[in-house]
Amino acid sequence: MTSANAEPLAANAEPIGVAVIGAGYWGPNLVRNFQSASDFRLRWLCDLDVDRAKRVLGGYSTVETTGELATVLADDKVDAVAIATPAGTHLDVAMAALAAGKHVLVEKPLAASREEGARLVAEADKRGLTLMCDHTYCYTPAVLRIRELLHAGELGELHFLDSVRINLGLVQRDIDVLWDLAPHDLSILDFVLPPGVAPVAVAAHGADGIGAGRACVAYLTLQLNTGAIAHIHVNWLSPVKVRTTIIGGAKRTLVWDDLNPSQRLSLFDRGVDVATSDEIGDELRRDMLVSYRSGDMVAPALTEREALRTMVEEYARAIRTGTPALTDGRSGLRVLSILEAASQSLANGGTMVGLNEERADLNEGWEQR
Repeated sequence: MTSANAEPLAANAEPIGVAVIGAGYWGPNLVRNFQSASDFRLRWLCDLDVDRAKRVLGGYSTVETTGELATVLADDKVDAVAIATPAGTHLDVAMAALAAGKHVLVEKPLAASREEGARLVAEADKRGLTLMCDHTYCYTPAVLRIRELLHAGELGELHFLDSVRINLGLVQRDIDVLWDLAPHDLSILDFVLPPGVAPVAVAAHGADGIGAGRACVAYLTLQLNTGAIAHIHVNWLSPVKVRTTIIGGAKRTLVWDDLNPSQRLSLFDRGVDVATSDEIGDELRRDMLVSYRSGDMVAPALTEREALRTMVEEYARAIRTGTPALTDGRSGLRVLSILEAASQSLANGGTMVGLNEERADLNEGWEQR
């Protein structure tokens, strides 16, 4: 068993023993990627329905199955766990794993509330263990390239971000569309924003046109500390599926169409230029010197690679080096902070809710991204 104050595992050490907790919708994807990763050895698949776990593994697997979490956590050969259970169980399962000295990967969202997420972050810090959130979209080749471009300043000063994530269903029974779909876009925003750029306030508007008892359509508007704006549209009721993000900067504008595999990213050298008052010598003439730039469009080449494979490799890197994962517990906590503030705004008719308190608590995480 990993000690309470865990030491990083050497890069040339034996494969990391890992157990997957949950064999439902997402668990099989984790099983497949851990089994194919040289950095890991999958030792257990734990699910309350043991027969389901056995079906996921197949008839010839040497991976053990159990319905008892305690059995997995008592195994000294298990160094890490990956949790793919309902969000309401994340706190109890992850806290038990951390208490047993295991590194923890949690399916999004990190927890059911910001308070629960904060407890997980504090516990992992106290024990010197890796806590990582499986924000899978952040590990797609497209988002990794977007992060690289924004951090390098290739788009110039950020002006706006507009994201649309809409489709028909599935209407969830326990959460609204905000908590179902927006975590994807908020985790991507958190991941790609350049250092020093962060949300400071959020407003949310929603509607329940079918009488589901919760918002089925929602719009989020985030104010950034630089004066830029981010807008997110999530929707369960659209007859067409759209996954598009536009990020506008002072130099270039980027368009990400996740449903276009032949051209997911497009960089446009098109925009609006305004001469400064120093250049024109008379501030009153500024409106006369607005120019429109229409340059080339470039489609960066991307190597297609499964995001989960990259995510699993990042989990191994974080464990072996003892350094935070790109989507560590604090990134999951920042997403929860925005979701809770957005829910507050939604309940209050769309009022803007400040994030200053949350930003102060998590300032260290923003600066380290």
